[in-house]
Amino acid sequence: MDFNNVQFERSFGISSQLTPSDMPEVSFAGRSNVGKSSLLNALFNRKKLAKVSQTPGKTSTINFFATDDARFVDLPGYGYAKVSKSEKERWSELIEGYFNQDRDFALTCSLIDIRHPATALDENMVGFLQEARLPFAIVLTKADKLSKSKCLQQAAAIKAQLGLGDEVPMVLTSSAKRSGIDELRAVIEQALA
Repeated sequence: MDFNNVQFERSFGISSQLTPSDMPEVSFAGRSNVGKSSLLNALFNRKKLAKVSQTPGKTSTINFFATDDARFVDLPGYGYAKVSKSEKERWSELIEGYFNQDRDFALTCSLIDIRHPATALDENMVGFLQEARLPFAIVLTKADKLSKSKCLQQAAAIKAQLGLGDEVPMVLTSSAKRSGIDELRAVIEQALA
């Protein structure tokens, strides 16, 4: 797969607007400020494909990016406190509405900040993916902020916290240092194979 050959396709503000799924989809879910947009830009080797902001919760739509082989789906971040209740509900409807459709779910990358334990919302997302029997990987972000030994310790703790076995891929990434990006690409390519 050519990760450099990706184009922004379209955005949707409510799940009923979503067009039918006609290609395998790799989605990215995580709390606000986990570094989703930065990770997508690193994954695609582009600086501004996904909009990065200093303000968490900037992604308020579902954004689709397309390659020849698959679609990449940037879901709104969850758990950001500084937006209205109605906006939180709309984001929640978008995420649930996306997963409740008949789509070609190849892989969901559940992003978690490696510096902290998984939040209750992260646990809910992983529990939902397990219950729905959807293929997923855990992507630990911001690994450049910790020492290598602390990263390994945190990864083991998060894996235990979420009750995950070795069958669930876990990738440690840093968008800033571009570490783990090749490993994540390999996990995505395997899911699409």
